[in-house]
This record gives sequence, structure tokens and C-alpha cells, in this order.
Amino acid sequence: MGQSSSQGAKMTSPVRVIVVGAGCRGEIYSQFASIHPDRVKVVGVADPRKFARTKLKQQHHILDENVFEDWNSMVEREKFADAVLICTPDRLHKEPAVAFAQKGYHILLEKPMATTAEDCTAIVEACTRSGVMLSVGHVLRYDPVIHKIKELINAGVIGDVMHIQHLEPVGFYHFAHSFVRGNWRNEAESSFALLAKSCHDIDLIHHWAGPRRCVKVSSFGSVGHFGKENKPTGAGNRCVECSIEADCPYSASKIYLNRVKQGHTGWPVSVICPNSLPDIESVTEALRTGPYGRCVYECDNDVCSNQVVNMEFEGGLTAAFSMVAFTEEICKRKTTIYGSKGELSCDGHEVRVFDFLSQRSTKHKAHKDAPMVFGMSGHGGADYHLMGAFISAVANNDPSHIRSGPEETLLSHLLVFEAERSRLESRVVHCGDIGKRPMTEKHVQTT
Repeated sequence: MGQSSSQGAKMTSPVRVIVVGAGCRGEIYSQFASIHPDRVKVVGVADPRKFARTKLKQQHHILDENVFEDWNSMVEREKFADAVLICTPDRLHKEPAVAFAQKGYHILLEKPMATTAEDCTAIVEACTRSGVMLSVGHVLRYDPVIHKIKELINAGVIGDVMHIQHLEPVGFYHFAHSFVRGNWRNEAESSFALLAKSCHDIDLIHHWAGPRRCVKVSSFGSVGHFGKENKPTGAGNRCVECSIEADCPYSASKIYLNRVKQGHTGWPVSVICPNSLPDIESVTEALRTGPYGRCVYECDNDVCSNQVVNMEFEGGLTAAFSMVAFTEEICKRKTTIYGSKGELSCDGHEVRVFDFLSQRSTKHKAHKDAPMVFGMSGHGGADYHLMGAFISAVANNDPSHIRSGPEETLLSHLLVFEAERSRLESRVVHCGDIGKRPMTEKHVQTT
């Protein structure tokens, strides 16, 4: 299923995009239009939240007639843009993706593609049938440092890849924010942690493995620490009224209120005030009444706080992935790849290669070249490069610009579902029938 395009010629005017879901990700991706108005123009927005859609409307001077509460009303209109950025919550990806594909829009779809294997497959099939390009928001594929790793592997610098070790340190307060108090805390409302947080990482391992197919996978993980049984004696139900708040590293007052007092109103503070700009008053009210002010030991979270995935690929290549919540660093992945001729390691900033023959190390740096507004997004400028690649693909009618297209992304998503199957069923999963025996929503929900 190769990518194709129903549009023939290169565009001479800016690519017109519409944004479905004007939250954090939708706003970040659309900032590309503010930086490069000659390349892209945001011409429409759909979001049920008045504050979010009005904010995006004002930022991009969108006409009133192109502002919608519901994407269904938008897709019913005659096609008025070239592409759509779909940044809705995880469980609301499939329907708009299929509908906009059928309407002829090229699609940038925030990860994960969807929360079931069936829905992921349906999205890819809809895009293929409609002849539209699909780019999935695996932003790390576009990180220049990560891309350097792939270039070095392909160049044979470390010989045949034998083993991959990859760590994702989520960060103690990031996990509390997103996966204990926040939108991805509960499987029934979003998805399991390996899909919501670490499909990036399984995708990278799959990418580094090249053409070798994963044949076996096992996984272990659990919800740790954040439960009623670990609530300290004397702790309150909300941090703003807790007598021992000063001694708690997960205090919402520390994570949000202290930051806004210091003038920081970006992530994660911006997330907790969905109907207003964050300031001391609005943040204090959010902590008193909203989900982000809850004690971390009194939430309805049920997603893994630590998980490991072990994989065996064709040819004997093995890989080990770890995701852990309880870390100082936030999402600064660490990777070591062991080859027959050398060892490659990456700390997220630079790549180091040790050559077995010369017994010398060489450092390889990659220039990120992204505006600071994107560099601050938490992906080291990769958001900027992903948008740049997608816009170039649409403008030039050339899907080769897209590094996270439908085929390989679908396969890496299916591997995530199989890994979670292993964790839930406490067994090694053989991946010979991957894609033929998709994991259903029922499987994902099993505990």
C-alpha cells in the first residue's frame, strides 16, 4: 500500500490546512503557518471548546464561516483546503481520519493512529483507496539526532545490528500530570500507556531494525505507587488543602502554581485551564475544582507506570525497551545499539560510535535548525521538521518527504498491540500473523 496523491501538479500558493482539535498539539502544529506564511495557511478550525477554537481563529485570522464546533459539519462542506491536521483525543481519531480521506484531504494524524488495530487498519485503507497522503505524528522520526542514528546504521558504521536497548524516562511530574491526573490516565477514556506514550519508541526500534520483521515479543508492566494504598497519612484529597503538601514531590501546587508565579504559562500549566489563559487566579481555581488539583493517590488512573518490552526480530536481532515514570529527566530517550563492528549510543543530544577495529570513539552531532517556539515543545524541534516535511509533501505532490507514512507506521502500531497482548496474557506472543489477527478493544481493556 504505497502512498499516492490525487493531486497532480506542484502548488505555487501556500498549502491550505484545516485543524481538527485545537488543543496543545493542534496549536503547536499550526504554529508552522505563523513562521512560514509563504508555505502554509490555516483556513479552518473545528473544536467543541469555544476558547480553543476562538484562540486558533484569532491567531490565524480564520474566517467566521470556517470555524466549527464539530468536524462533521466541516467535512460536509465542499472541500476548501488541501490538508487536515487531526489532533483530536486518541479515541476520536478514526472517524474524522476516514471521513476527511474520503473527501480528498491529505492527512497529518496525531499519534497514536487509533486505539485499536482494526481502526488503525481502517484509516490506512481509507487513505489508500482515496489516494491521499497520510503522515502520522511520530515526531521523533523527524528529530535530526534520531535521523542521524538511522543514517549511521544504513551506512554500516557499526556493521550488522545485533541488539537495541532503548529507555524512555517519562519524568516524575510529567507522568503525574499526563498519566495520573491527566487525559491519558485511564484506558477506558484514552488508551493503554504503551500506545499513548511509547508507540514513538516501539516505532523507532522497528525503524532501526530495518526490513527485519519482529517474530516474538514479550512485555511486563504494572501500575505502581499511585494508588490509595500509598497515600501518606494526613494527606488531603486536593493539594491546595493538603497539610503535607510541602513534603510531596507530586504536589499540584509545585507543578502548576509555582510555575505560573514564576511567569511560566506554557506546558504543563497551559493544559489545566482549557477555558482561559493561565494566571495565578485561573490556575488556583483549576487546582481547587479540576482534575489536575487532585491528590495523585486519589485518582482513577489505571495505566502502567513502568513497562518493559522484549522483542526478537528475524536474523537474531533482539531489542529491549523500558518505559519508567519515576525519573529526573523528562522524555530524554537513551539508546544503545550494538553491532558486529561497533557500538552506537545516543543521549538525545549527540550520537557516539565506538569502532571495534580502531578502538576509537567518534561523536556525531546533528543540527536541529528549528525556531525556538518549536524547540520548546518538548520534542527538540522535531514538531517543526514533521510539519515541514508534511507541507513539502503536499505542496510538491511527493509523499517521499514523509518519514512516518501509512505502511511502516501501521506495522509498528500492530507491534505495540501485540506487546500489550503479551503483558495482559502473561505470555510470549509470536508475531507470525501480525496484522491478520488484530487486537480488539476487548483485549486492550482486559485486566
